[in-house]
Amino acid sequence: MRLTIACIGRAGRGPERGLYEHYAGRIRWPLALRELEEKKKLPPAELVRREGALLLGAVPDKAVRVALDRRGKVLDSEAFARRLGGWRDDGADVAFLIGGADGHGEPLLGQASLVLSFGAMTWPHLLARAMLAEQIYRAQQVLAGHPYHRA
Repeated sequence: MRLTIACIGRAGRGPERGLYEHYAGRIRWPLALRELEEKKKLPPAELVRREGALLLGAVPDKAVRVALDRRGKVLDSEAFARRLGGWRDDGADVAFLIGGADGHGEPLLGQASLVLSFGAMTWPHLLARAMLAEQIYRAQQVLAGHPYHRA
């Protein structure tokens, strides 16, 4: 299983990037971070549509698509691990999609196998990357039977 995190916006050096790299470095599955930007100034609806196209274009064609969105399903860590383990066992690649400031549009959400939420609160996009990397690492440990997931 290969993992891709495709996200809108580029992270410079800083604590959020460092936290992401800390957890990403512990993940044993191949993991690619694809940072994308739309350079043109567009009206909000058109920008969301364009960012969705950029995200979808950055992931392997047959990858399972997981969109991170506040309107999505909330899973606990063990349920997330079970989902990831099922995709692993099916030999699927998985792409996680993190949108820009205005989130995802319906065209992208319609192509997602799972719309996942980290809860009702709004999280900074740079922090969402780190949180996602930590949850992928935690899922890896859960699937390996390691006690980390109880910490």
